[in-house]
Amino acid sequence: QVQLVESGGGLVQPGGSLRLSCAASGSSISVSGMGWYRQAPGEERELVASITSGGTTNYVNSVKGRFTISRDNAKNTVYLQMNSLKPEDTAVYYCYARILTQVPYSRSDYWGQGTQVTVSS
Repeated sequence: QVQLVESGGGLVQPGGSLRLSCAASGSSISVSGMGWYRQAPGEERELVASITSGGTTNYVNSVKGRFTISRDNAKNTVYLQMNSLKPEDTAVYYCYARILTQVPYSRSDYWGQGTQVTVSS
């Protein structure tokens, strides 16, 4: 059974930093693309950042220069370092991973449980 477990959310003041982590686990899995979405109240879910297995990254314009996505392929873990946080970054953050499983043989997108990030003074 594939699981994505997130950690690292919380309450931070404007200008502060947080680091989110998301670890994928399961039997005989191969993880390709990974990334982070976020959803604020009353808003649609948006892609914040993504990273391929080879390390190519992509960011939404609003976080460029402030957020950094990285991954540890040996641990099937993706990270999101968030600096210079703004109140508009407040949202529930969800990690995702595209995972190939051997039994059954299938490639699907899996999601974490979500972690709340609140930026407020």
